[in-house]
Amino acid sequence: MDAIFDSFVGIDVAKDSLDVCLLIEGRRFTTTNDRTGFRRLLDELPMAGSCLVVVEATGAYQRELVAELVAAGQQVAVVNPRQVRDFARGLGILAKTDRIDGEVIARFGQHVQPRPVEKIPEIQEELQQLVVRRRQLIELRTAESNRLESARSKSVIKSVRSMIEQLQKKVRQIEKEIAGLVKSDEQLQCQTALMESVPGVGAVTAATLLAELPELGRLNRQEIAALVGLAPFSRDSGKFHGRRAIWGGRRAVRSVLYMAALSARRFNPVIREFAQRLEAAGKPFRVVLTACMRKLLVILNTIVKNHSAWNRQIPSPAS
Repeated sequence: MDAIFDSFVGIDVAKDSLDVCLLIEGRRFTTTNDRTGFRRLLDELPMAGSCLVVVEATGAYQRELVAELVAAGQQVAVVNPRQVRDFARGLGILAKTDRIDGEVIARFGQHVQPRPVEKIPEIQEELQQLVVRRRQLIELRTAESNRLESARSKSVIKSVRSMIEQLQKKVRQIEKEIAGLVKSDEQLQCQTALMESVPGVGAVTAATLLAELPELGRLNRQEIAALVGLAPFSRDSGKFHGRRAIWGGRRAVRSVLYMAALSARRFNPVIREFAQRLEAAGKPFRVVLTACMRKLLVILNTIVKNHSAWNRQIPSPAS
């Protein structure tokens, strides 16, 4: 791949610090992971647009940094830490320190040149936070439900049930806020209506895709499947033909697509017939459901791209 950037910058993000490596310039420095540190970083970086800044996805620690860099016009790519570590092993770099990590991340950016993120509109960022919060509450509710199954003390049972009720109320409140936010924006409302026109896709799936997959409708079917982690990778060598498997991608998106595919197998004629063909060919359940998730994602991608509601002919071979 021909380089389109003059410089590559790797940033190892920690809770309180940023270890920065400007690869071409051969400079390294450490600054704080706060507004003061962001200002120093922006002063040290090359001209906006001339360099690619690469950071690893580290939960919440990199979000404010990425937002500041994008707002300043810098090209920023957020990459999977596992890919960076595999890249480092391929280079024979087994040691792991903040200083080394910054350089490895920069070299990863130079060789791979991952896709830069786009500036996220404020309303989409708010939607993303609401969707993430809903997911956190669901996980807490599930944990409490599991505790209830093993509880024997009446006091403990009462406490757990009370907590479950509170969490259910909070989930409903968040869902109400998500619905209100979607209704307040014409584009979000339109995209939601298009996605919910597909049998098997509900409000939770649509909101999660809007929040966690802004690339929906902008990529082709192969790219969107790979981005989510639903593109099967080959494992062939010589006469050996290994089993295809999915890898990487966006776990939160796959989770909602899993539930949507279960519903679509029953109520969506295209997905149901597709699943039946695979089952008749002897494919195991997990393979069938993964294929249904991928097909459902391609359908949704095509619908959003074409701004057209569901019909049985989607997707076309050219989508």
